[in-house]
Amino acid sequence: MLESIVTAAKNAAFELREKADLKPGQIVIVGCSTSEIAGRRIGTESSSEIGAAVFTALNNLFAEHGIFLAAQCCEHLNRAIVIERRAAAGLETVNAVPVPQAGGAFAAAAYSSFLSPVVVEDIQADAGLDIGGTLIGMHLKKVAVPLRLETKHIGKAAVIAARTRPKYIGGPRTGYDDSIL
Repeated sequence: MLESIVTAAKNAAFELREKADLKPGQIVIVGCSTSEIAGRRIGTESSSEIGAAVFTALNNLFAEHGIFLAAQCCEHLNRAIVIERRAAAGLETVNAVPVPQAGGAFAAAAYSSFLSPVVVEDIQADAGLDIGGTLIGMHLKKVAVPLRLETKHIGKAAVIAARTRPKYIGGPRTGYDDSIL
């Protein structure tokens, strides 16, 4: 089962990178419920083995392309973010260390695997993967655009992806009829 989970995670990361046209230095937020991957209800059966496997698969692909992975903690740590210190410039760090039962197995794997991990309260990421209904939207830039991936599940967990784009503000109004005012 772990092999198919890793393969699905790699596929999802590859698809997100391609479809979101991610560039070096950009940040991908990932929320991951290992309980959901295992077919359980979110927050009920954290798995360090699954967390480490999924983290490694995603981080290897993103790091290879100079993209930073940001790992969202669970609600017990107020959905704080684990990220490499060099990607957290200008962000205020908080004093927390995620563990599987408080922060989540995925975030704990990130904290123990990053070269110089820090935990921050929030971030504005360029794209994201929500694995198992973890609600990553609060950590995406203002205009999030859903992406349809071919990879719909990692294990038993549903996968939802998003990219962001700059706001459209101002400019000519096309197709707008001022006479109705």
